[in-house]
Amino acid sequence: MTYDGAGLWWQSRLFFLACVILSAVPLLWPGVAPLDDIGDHIGSYRILAEAGRGPLGRYYDVHWAAVGNLGVEAIVLALHRVFGLDIEPATKLVLLVIPPLTVAGMIALARAAHGRIPATAMLAFPLAYGPSFQMGFVNFCLAQALVLLALALWLYLARTRGGGWRIVLFALIAPVIWLCHALGWALLLTYAFAMEAARLAETGRTWRQAVPRAGLIVAPMALPALWMLRAGGDRVAGDSGGWYVIYKIRWVLTLFKEQWFVWDVVALIVVMLFGYAVIRSRRLSMLPLLAVPAAIGFAIFLVLPYVFRGGAYLDMRMLAPAVMLAILSVRIAPAGNHGRIAALTTGFFVARLIGTTIAFARIANAQERDWQALNALPPGGRVLVLVDAQGEVGWGRPRRWHIAGIAIARRRMFTNTQWSVPGQHLIRPRLADAAPYDRDPSSLAFPPGSQGGWVNIDTAIRDFDRCSFDAVWTIGFPAGRARSPDLIRTWSDRDSAVYRVRHHRCLSDAPSVR
Repeated sequence: MTYDGAGLWWQSRLFFLACVILSAVPLLWPGVAPLDDIGDHIGSYRILAEAGRGPLGRYYDVHWAAVGNLGVEAIVLALHRVFGLDIEPATKLVLLVIPPLTVAGMIALARAAHGRIPATAMLAFPLAYGPSFQMGFVNFCLAQALVLLALALWLYLARTRGGGWRIVLFALIAPVIWLCHALGWALLLTYAFAMEAARLAETGRTWRQAVPRAGLIVAPMALPALWMLRAGGDRVAGDSGGWYVIYKIRWVLTLFKEQWFVWDVVALIVVMLFGYAVIRSRRLSMLPLLAVPAAIGFAIFLVLPYVFRGGAYLDMRMLAPAVMLAILSVRIAPAGNHGRIAALTTGFFVARLIGTTIAFARIANAQERDWQALNALPPGGRVLVLVDAQGEVGWGRPRRWHIAGIAIARRRMFTNTQWSVPGQHLIRPRLADAAPYDRDPSSLAFPPGSQGGWVNIDTAIRDFDRCSFDAVWTIGFPAGRARSPDLIRTWSDRDSAVYRVRHHRCLSDAPSVR
């Protein structure tokens, strides 16, 4: 029998739909998705929804602007204001869509490139829960999903419509993806260019002819760059640098990192063995249409620094989409055992989903215990948060970096955990006297002398402005670790504690605002 893809179970629409729906399962149980940054994302959505009003209006300024980091914010605020959903349910609804949208994008792109879904494609589906999603980079992940769908549309239009269609349509699509996340827009621009050059080379043009022609076709998608250049006061500002070989190795080793070292490393080994098989086997090959952009993605991953203009983990975010494209590019010779391969890759996808579901449930339950501290915090008050950053090192970390942001959403409190990088974030803290303990990363406490950050708990407890805060919330430290005569412990559980600040050194308890 010759292989044409017809009538095969992994080619059916029912199978595709099942993969898309199943990819949402890990997010169904937790009330708040246990992603590293999501607590403070939810806090920021509350600040934006109540901009200029209530306690949060006294504590935070909102500088409305078009910046390349607004994807989930825009949707959550729309669900909140138009449909009346509260911030947390609206956030959960949006997050439930992102992994299925990513899997749908992979399916659409593979089908557009190969004309059918290769039996190996399911090996890429678990990367919908890759490092960027696990860390809570939700705007980037939404943009990444849209990029995959957009690339599939690019190939479809290339084969069914004239070049003008793509130029006009993608000149409109590119700014939308930029608003979701600027790095997602850079992905679209890079991958569309590489894919178009490979497509033109397949039609018989030389690479010398294909590359400049592809550049001209994708040039209109670069229009958001003009907006960034004229952004003025909202121009992205922050440090850049941090290129380390050890970081590159770490990002590769943690490609499937969730909770269990052996389980996650086995997944990585499976994918690496698959890559080795592609190199060695005559029955496996890579379609240049997707392999070329994957190769460029890997090259960018190697070149990019860890931090660029205040944005961290920049290089890490490029790795998973490059691996996705590399896996999706693989094609099997007609004589290959497609059915067995499809069963194995589907089994890999389902096994990873089961592991992610269990991991998310465990982490979410532990975080719910941490949030019991909210009952000991004064509603509408001001809390200095100090999280043991050392406790977040390791494989089975509890993901407490930004869980305190829930206090903003549920108790309308000020915390020193919000991001405030111009050109990336809309929120600015108003407690001038609280500086430097008024924004991220001042809540992340490292051991003295550590290279990880400038905050340690003893110095913070000694130096923070008593007039600016009503309470201190330590997370990951033993109860009583915040030692100062003007701090009174009012609640503790395990390694989380709340301390009331006695304002005897203050002339007024009113917040100091600009």
